[in-house]
Amino acid sequence: MIRVSKEMNTTAAVVALETTLVAHGFPPGEGLDVGLEAEGRVRAAGAVPMTVGVLDGEIVVGLTGEELARFDADARKVGPRDLAACALQGAVGATTVGGTLAVMAACGIAVMGTGGLGGVHRGWTANPDVSADVTELASTAALVVSSGMKSLLDVPATMELLETFGVPVLGWRTDELPLFYSARGGPPVSARVETVDEVARIAKAHWIDLDRAGLLVARPPDESLDDVEPLIEDALRAAAADGVRGQQVTPFVLSFLHRESGGRTLRANRELVLANAQLAAEIAVALA
Repeated sequence: MIRVSKEMNTTAAVVALETTLVAHGFPPGEGLDVGLEAEGRVRAAGAVPMTVGVLDGEIVVGLTGEELARFDADARKVGPRDLAACALQGAVGATTVGGTLAVMAACGIAVMGTGGLGGVHRGWTANPDVSADVTELASTAALVVSSGMKSLLDVPATMELLETFGVPVLGWRTDELPLFYSARGGPPVSARVETVDEVARIAKAHWIDLDRAGLLVARPPDESLDDVEPLIEDALRAAAADGVRGQQVTPFVLSFLHRESGGRTLRANRELVLANAQLAAEIAVALA
């Protein structure tokens, strides 16, 4: 059921990339460009990109450009629970961070680059909505590079949950967790790191010496948008008013932000995804 590109056998430096960003993270047509450019950033840093998705009855690790172009807004959003059903039903499935981590565990990929990690949603005390990204990272010997958590989450609660699960959150040249669009303002990270070699040494010790699982490397965005929080709150209120629930909340909020910010969040989202892919590749090379 899993088809792995032969290119994965050419090097030990491999970076997994998700397809939810391509299908649901950007306006129609733009996600494909971001996905292809992210692959280019990985290659330029000396690693091999393996973009993951469900297509034609298979879980594909290493989609071709033509295959990636089929991941549009009609693609299912596929987490760990959805992989088998999506494949066997012959649907197009765009993997989330959690879904991608599940596939990575099955085929031996240790590093992933993405935009933001899913976690504990705001209002969780009334509606206990927690992304499978967190639990999958806690149980998978893998390293994810992101710009912290998704902007619509309860970030302190997500950090507490990561601590409970024993997931190190390493701040890339920062002492505090970036808030996706904002470079600063989040809770303290568990450790600050300065170089990819340092990250690689910590990861190896975490995995090999201690037999532990996932790590998160939080890279601040190069362009910090510090005035987005009111728009996020407006977007969440609009989602609630429109009855948007579950997996549809994130694409709704992203679309709202891109529109109401005049495209600033769209540009920032694109750049942080690409920068995270590049850093993930540099870490993969150091690990190899």
